[in-house]
Amino acid sequence: MAMQQGTYKKSSNFRLLIRLVGTSVDGQKLIEYGLTQIKGVGIRLSQAVVRIAGISPLRRMGDLSEEECDTLEKIIKNPMEYGIPGWMVNRQKDIRTGEDRHISGTDLDLVLKVDIDRMKRTRSWKGMRHQLGLKVRGQRTRCTGRRGLTVGYYRKKKKSTK
Repeated sequence: MAMQQGTYKKSSNFRLLIRLVGTSVDGQKLIEYGLTQIKGVGIRLSQAVVRIAGISPLRRMGDLSEEECDTLEKIIKNPMEYGIPGWMVNRQKDIRTGEDRHISGTDLDLVLKVDIDRMKRTRSWKGMRHQLGLKVRGQRTRCTGRRGLTVGYYRKKKKSTK
């Protein structure tokens, strides 16, 4: 039995904003789609998290109790401990530790910056492309990627002689 958009009844303890993993999540969204607002959590991971937590995917984020929110947060922070396979995490074979782990929230920005700085320091191809502000993943640059440069041709005006 599918629920239609906007036909749900709000409970007395309905919250419009939920705080999960350092992110404010819209309380009116379905749980699976609300979790995707957290940086580092996609739709497939959110579906797996909801299934492991034993919560109905037809519920709204605002209807969750504090205990259910804590359960979801624990599963998102350590998905491997709860049986989510290693290929679903976003940091497989970490360079420093060598283990699979999942990074979400503001930590994802910090880890990405550290990775790019490491590539620049080792002068790898990707690091050099990042440093020069060019496309990194093999895209063509002949006609695209021209932000920040002067476009067009300006001719010097001739001085009029009197």
